Amino acid sequence: MVTMLDVSLRAGVSKATVSRVLNGTGQVKESTRIQVFKAMEELDYRPNFLARSLANRTSNSIGLVVSSFDGFYFGRLLQQASRQAELHGKQLIVTDGHDTPEREELAVQMLADRRCDAIILYTRFMSEKAILTLIDATPMPLIVINRELFQAHDKCVFFEQQDAAFQAVDYLITQHHRDIACITAPIHTPTGKARLMGYRKALEKHGIRWDPAKVKYGDSTMTRGYELCQQMLQEGVTFSALFACNDDMALGASKAIWQAGLRIPQDISLFGFDDAPSARWLEPGLSTVYLPIDNMITTAIDQAIKLVNNEQIAAIPPFTGTLVLRESVAAGPTSKA
Repeated sequence: MVTMLDVSLRAGVSKATVSRVLNGTGQVKESTRIQVFKAMEELDYRPNFLARSLANRTSNSIGLVVSSFDGFYFGRLLQQASRQAELHGKQLIVTDGHDTPEREELAVQMLADRRCDAIILYTRFMSEKAILTLIDATPMPLIVINRELFQAHDKCVFFEQQDAAFQAVDYLITQHHRDIACITAPIHTPTGKARLMGYRKALEKHGIRWDPAKVKYGDSTMTRGYELCQQMLQEGVTFSALFACNDDMALGASKAIWQAGLRIPQDISLFGFDDAPSARWLEPGLSTVYLPIDNMITTAIDQAIKLVNNEQIAAIPPFTGTLVLRESVAAGPTSKA
């Protein structure tokens, strides 16, 4: 049986260096890492992770709790999380929190029982108090993604939802739109509330009156985006632009607009949120907000690894959105007055 010593002799490095490469700990030059992995491949060496985890009382893994496995957003998150965990020499163990605080807490406990080196929790509904209690109760580092923790900025990775929504609506207003409708994300979530507040703040900045008739409360699905946009059009609500708080609802709304005999952007400008892969393929291409989920999950895992290695950590600055401007927005009617 090939051993770690055999690998170290073949690679021309110490056994401790091979161990650091496999565990993703300590400082190892990239050229040395490549050398070690090449030696492992040549010798057909397979690390016995189970034996090592029993000896070290860890599973040499990173646990990840997500709200759901559906949609491109979580697909992107999982793909990048897997890459980043592998980069640190860790296995990724993923479980579904079913979008409820109770199930998320159970998922964290399950990953803790598996002796994950660290755990990343993506949560939408758990209260900050409950999150902080869970962080204190979990024996390994726990990093939260998608939520701002005012008392633990070094343990959370979050996105400036309100500011990004503000930027999108502010842009529509600078394009001379004043009748702007909105289809919200689920309003019982912090994300839904923040994006709606961004919409309202942009109107307020430009002295545009808030009109409840121009706001419909969505659920982030294409079907609901279609139904709510159709509903507004049938109710005779007038708007020259529509801000949908995610791209799926924007795509659904685009069908309702087309079925009503209206054109995008000549009659109604359309703005989404998330920059889903489908956004660029809508005809015309959908203007939207890019949300850097890849960088966010990378940062969360890197912060967790620092804690595992007992390195000093600092507060993580919030991530911000970037407007992706395509052809679905045209100048509003007031520009022609």
